Amino acid sequence: MSTKAVCFDCDGVLVETISSWRIIHEYFGTNSGEMLDRFLRGEISDAEFMADDIRLWKSVKPQIHRDELMRCYQGVKLMPGARELVAALKERGIFVAIVSAGVDLLIGSIAKLLDVDDWVSNGFQYDDDGYLLDDGDVRVPAHHKDAMVQKLVRIHGFDPSEIVSIGDNHTDLSMQIPGSGFIGFNGQKQIAIDGFAAAGVPHVTEKDCRLLWPHLFEGESFPTEGGE
Repeated sequence: MSTKAVCFDCDGVLVETISSWRIIHEYFGTNSGEMLDRFLRGEISDAEFMADDIRLWKSVKPQIHRDELMRCYQGVKLMPGARELVAALKERGIFVAIVSAGVDLLIGSIAKLLDVDDWVSNGFQYDDDGYLLDDGDVRVPAHHKDAMVQKLVRIHGFDPSEIVSIGDNHTDLSMQIPGSGFIGFNGQKQIAIDGFAAAGVPHVTEKDCRLLWPHLFEGESFPTEGGE
């Protein structure tokens, strides 16, 4: 069957930053360190990892407002070719979704900027005055992103063979529900590179989203402006 829906990870795929979480760490001068490695190995849960991140930030500044977190993302750039790829997909009638374990403050703004059809990501909880609480809001478990793709299938009636997911990390391979396709893009960590190789999926290493097109539509070059 032909492709009817494309599910993108966001960090490292549609935006140049490798992690919307790391951006906040850089702002506060903190580092998730060993907890990140433990999380990537599946030794701690998303909720535990998010709570530890928040604990680190609050150790620097106990009261953190939502607006301050949003300001952390000023200057984040789209991945080269991201805008053009999404526009070309939508021009072809492809359903475009973002399934991200990143921070909704950034992911939502990118989803709006690119005018995607649907998106979901993780986020934070705040008190009535907009100040950050101690626990995150887990909507997309990083190691189990398949649940969101399955939800897309149920809601829109896609056949799995009509869906292709795209991600930069080995955890994104969980988006590849049985029968669907997957393309690795911009894998940076060795665990991601090895994961893509072990799964036997294509891996586009150049940072240009338009280079995904021939993998989405076999034998085709990216459409030129004004038509193919």
